[in-house]
Amino acid sequence: MTAMPTADEIGVAVVCAGCGRAATAAELFPIRCPAVVPGDGIDHVMTTVIDPRATSFPDGDEPNPFVRYRALFRAYHVARGAGWSDERYVTLVERLDRAVAAVDGHGFTVTSFARSRPLSDRLGFEASGGVWVKDETGNVSGSHKARHLMGAMLELLVAEELGATGTRSQPLAIASCGNAALAAAVVARAAGRALDVYVLAGADPVVLERLEQLQARVVVCEREPGVPGDPSVHRLREAIAAGAIPFTCQGNENGLAIEGGETLGFEMVSELARQGRTLDRVVVQVGGGALASSVAQAFAEAHVLGAIGRQPRLDAVQTAGCWPLRRAYDRVAARLRARPDAAWTGEGLTGAALEEALGYAAHHRAEFMWAWESEPQSIAHGILDDETYDWLAVVRGMLTTGGRPVTVDEERLVEANDLARDTTGIDADHTGSSGLAGLMELLRDGTVGAGESVAVFLTGVRRT
Repeated sequence: MTAMPTADEIGVAVVCAGCGRAATAAELFPIRCPAVVPGDGIDHVMTTVIDPRATSFPDGDEPNPFVRYRALFRAYHVARGAGWSDERYVTLVERLDRAVAAVDGHGFTVTSFARSRPLSDRLGFEASGGVWVKDETGNVSGSHKARHLMGAMLELLVAEELGATGTRSQPLAIASCGNAALAAAVVARAAGRALDVYVLAGADPVVLERLEQLQARVVVCEREPGVPGDPSVHRLREAIAAGAIPFTCQGNENGLAIEGGETLGFEMVSELARQGRTLDRVVVQVGGGALASSVAQAFAEAHVLGAIGRQPRLDAVQTAGCWPLRRAYDRVAARLRARPDAAWTGEGLTGAALEEALGYAAHHRAEFMWAWESEPQSIAHGILDDETYDWLAVVRGMLTTGGRPVTVDEERLVEANDLARDTTGIDADHTGSSGLAGLMELLRDGTVGAGESVAVFLTGVRRT
């Protein structure tokens, strides 16, 4: 077995955001906190923490984001500490990427991020501001989700090459009826791994057909009367308890999946720096919360590394029919407003009051986040998660930057999708354009000014 680096040699640590337990260098695939005690009420989520003394923000121009931003991944630092050359790590990334291309038609590449003049004009923005669009519809498997799973797979492959045992015989597992399932199936097939996909009854036949083509094993899960929560997630957790590896985009099940999603934010930072521009706000759609969590963490890390002077505000969008994140945010915010030492200015909070409120929330999850009481319905079906699984990271991102949650109705979701397709020519589905719906709501109520620069994501291609 290759000699492992010590904990202080790792430039990217993994720490449980709930209980504070840090993974050691010898823990090769620390995706879930081993300190979990059933019923402890703590929101255990393994989270990466970058040491600015050990790395810097990359300034390369490699087209593959997993090569360009490799120095920001834990797997890279663990591998280098164990004696790998940079070339060996890059070779691993490129080999897996070629396999992904063989399965899906193309591999990973930096995706478009640019100011849309037609969209900005239609929404009444001034030339000094405007809407910046991050287009993920042409990404691997047609959405941003494959970023999360590619990052998780790289972590797993490095762990196995460094001596992790038993994982080759364990199936991968995910609960998803849409883009996340397709992304997991593509990456799993590329890596030659078995994948079980737990889906809700009534899942899109187009998605199911593609999953079959990718040789994923699909398990249909029916909702049971009186049982709250997503039944496919319940079945996933049963599979994990039986030995499956969570190959999901949910940080509470696989904390290292957030790393891959961060490449989206890193690309935005790089492009803004190239153009000498800054960003005032990011408006992002939220279902399980992995995208928003990834983006929030990417900008926070870029700030720590000195790549940006300040973080943009983070606003999180859910539908009017299912908004567990806003409910949680309101409860944390209420604790903060009750404290005289909380400097509530609207520009973002820091300090002891914030950490106390978030620490309390992390240790009393059930008071802030629980399954939506009724079966949610929306045309933006991809953000109808019964719970926002990465809720605490997103709430932190909103509070520290001065952002807030936004809810949008069905009429606004349809309007935003029509506007996005008409002005950008990007064929996103209603889930993929729901962040734009949130921006339109923020413009309507006067929260966003015409001179602001605002980023939105068009994340999922229309499939039917």
